[in-house]
Amino acid sequence: MAGIQQLGDVRSGKLAGNIAAFGRALRRAGVRTDAMRIALATEAATLVGVEDKLDLGAAMEAVMVSREQDRLVFRELFDAWFRDPELANKLLAQMLPSAEGKAEPSKRRPRVREALSPPRDAVKPAAPTKPDEEIKFDAAMTASDRQRLQHADFNALGAAEYRLVERLARDIRLPVPELPARRLRPAGDAGRAHARMHWPGVLHEAARTGGEILRLPRLARREQPLPLLVLVDVSGSMERYARLLLAFLHAATRRAGRRDVFAFGTRLTDLTPAFRLADTDAMLGAASLAIDDFAGGTRLGGSLAELRQSHARRLIGRRTLVLVISDGLDTGEPAQLETELQWLKRHSRRLLWLNPLLRFEGYAPLARGAAVLHRHADAMLAVHNLNALEQLAASLAALMRASR
Repeated sequence: MAGIQQLGDVRSGKLAGNIAAFGRALRRAGVRTDAMRIALATEAATLVGVEDKLDLGAAMEAVMVSREQDRLVFRELFDAWFRDPELANKLLAQMLPSAEGKAEPSKRRPRVREALSPPRDAVKPAAPTKPDEEIKFDAAMTASDRQRLQHADFNALGAAEYRLVERLARDIRLPVPELPARRLRPAGDAGRAHARMHWPGVLHEAARTGGEILRLPRLARREQPLPLLVLVDVSGSMERYARLLLAFLHAATRRAGRRDVFAFGTRLTDLTPAFRLADTDAMLGAASLAIDDFAGGTRLGGSLAELRQSHARRLIGRRTLVLVISDGLDTGEPAQLETELQWLKRHSRRLLWLNPLLRFEGYAPLARGAAVLHRHADAMLAVHNLNALEQLAASLAALMRASR
């Protein structure tokens, strides 16, 4: 009896291999999946069974997905992966000559299409590989590769490296600085040093205990993130940076308070509705449909004038933190840019210039528009590689501490 295998046992059948291959496809799609999650998915499939595809998908999603923005990607990839045994075998071999037409890949999300498409190395027919060589397509980056991409300029990346760096940028967090708000809240033990006495609360507590004061309630100002206004340059010189930085900002500021995002080239485009979408790929799709002057010229002065005339209420009580992402190569009139930047400075708390040209040693803002922007910005920070994006949060925190 010890040598007899039970039919349908996930540990001895093909399901375990399919789930492991599915986990590797999820990693190619940018979903955080490790060996522990794949093992939990295998165990979940054993407990739930494979009779009902919806139950199996829900059980695997519960243990393999930890971020809300990855749920739609998981569901689309799961539906395509476990459509039928023949399709699963083709996907498992990472060769999809006929299955792509069945699943209508043009309607899938870019991350799902890329995960299901064969690697560039496998475009030509090749001899069958051994099982232990199959993982070559899904091998994780070596430490040297990761280190190189950390410091690689976004403008110098190849197509495959660009997609990989874009996914890595989505995992970087950008905590927006917090300041004490006007409203008060009950102070805990940690905030009692700067709290004030809540006398109505003291009387209420005394009334409940027959006049005995057993506790002294206190109030402290609650901390809230600063409102965020982001202006992203989508001109031709910023073409390689714009998409990647939009993806970074969408994921990095997800838990921020109020955030308003605009793209500017020859005109101003409101991307705030697109940034309300939970999925980053969906946001990028909506943004590309909204922006009609992508890779054109740059008129920052005219765009700021449109911001003042149509969206001035987005700036809240001189508390808004403004991020201008541009290389400063403005083609408009410097006098208009000077006037509009003066207005923007009067109505915001801090104006930060995020400039990818800081990748060059000895860079100086000598262009007319760059000189005006440098004169009015509170600080100029680099955003040309992953390492600079990781340092951005620390730079923001240090700047806000100095401004206090």
